[in-house]
Amino acid sequence: MRVLVTEPQPGKGIDLLKSRYDVTVGERGEYDREERLKEVIGSYHALLCCLSTPVTSDILKAGNKLRIVSNYAVGYNNVDVETAKEMGILVANTPDVLTEATADCAFALLLSVARRIREAEDSLRAGEFDGWHPFGFLGTELSGKTAGIYGMGRIGRAFARRAHGFGMKILYNNLKRLEPEDETKYYARWADSLDELVHESDVVSLHCPLTPETRHAINKKRLAKMRQNAILINTARGPIVDEAALAQTLHENRIGGAGLDVFELEPKVHPDLLTAPNCVLLPHIASATRETRARMSALAASSIISHLEGKPDHAIPTLVYQRKT
Repeated sequence: MRVLVTEPQPGKGIDLLKSRYDVTVGERGEYDREERLKEVIGSYHALLCCLSTPVTSDILKAGNKLRIVSNYAVGYNNVDVETAKEMGILVANTPDVLTEATADCAFALLLSVARRIREAEDSLRAGEFDGWHPFGFLGTELSGKTAGIYGMGRIGRAFARRAHGFGMKILYNNLKRLEPEDETKYYARWADSLDELVHESDVVSLHCPLTPETRHAINKKRLAKMRQNAILINTARGPIVDEAALAQTLHENRIGGAGLDVFELEPKVHPDLLTAPNCVLLPHIASATRETRARMSALAASSIISHLEGKPDHAIPTLVYQRKT
């Protein structure tokens, strides 16, 4: 069996695969181009790819030996899942293991924006610090504020735990309402719509998957509904936010700030965001802890091993979908 790993990764996942199969490991970015991946995919039985790998319908159709695509990410919007279903190719991802790291990063962004950390540090490094004064980089306290969470899955719930720990009230909107006991557990109140959520929240934190329905869910209209001092946090997927509309909103000081770890056209960032006031930007590092990335590697590899060794679907730890029997 042959396995293609699109680029090196931390952890022992690649070693686990090499102990069993003929493994090719690409160079960083080598398979971010569809035409390059299409040239070779027909030789492989399994693909371990990254979010930057375009696993399109054409790629899947060219993979005439391909049995499983294991995505080194919790999201899988880079994979044409419908074509994979049609062809009987399993698709796996790496949920759970990056929940805490991503929620940590989301809350770090929130604290950075609320307390104007980036602006204050930039000022100090520029030699502008002339001592304490009453109006120096006034920020916003989180205690008593409302955290609006769009997407109350694993990461959304982990963010809710952190927000509650800081004395915040929790408002959420989700594809499906939580059970009453879970609402009690997370001190969460249901918002009937995203419009209600953005209007009533001091912080809007995005934790939903990218789907046709969530693309540009945060647009000019909804940004206009946000409170003047509200903060937007996105560690989910870039295209959930209309970056041009957000940049304009920030430059016009119509919301309090934003913290982004993901972008609409990664690795490009809208130029107006780069100059926007009180906007903290990170290069997609929410899961970037040594522990999490190593667990992701092992999990992605274990899905491939389970499938290639003929274990039933339910034994594969991270299937995006179950085949019909």
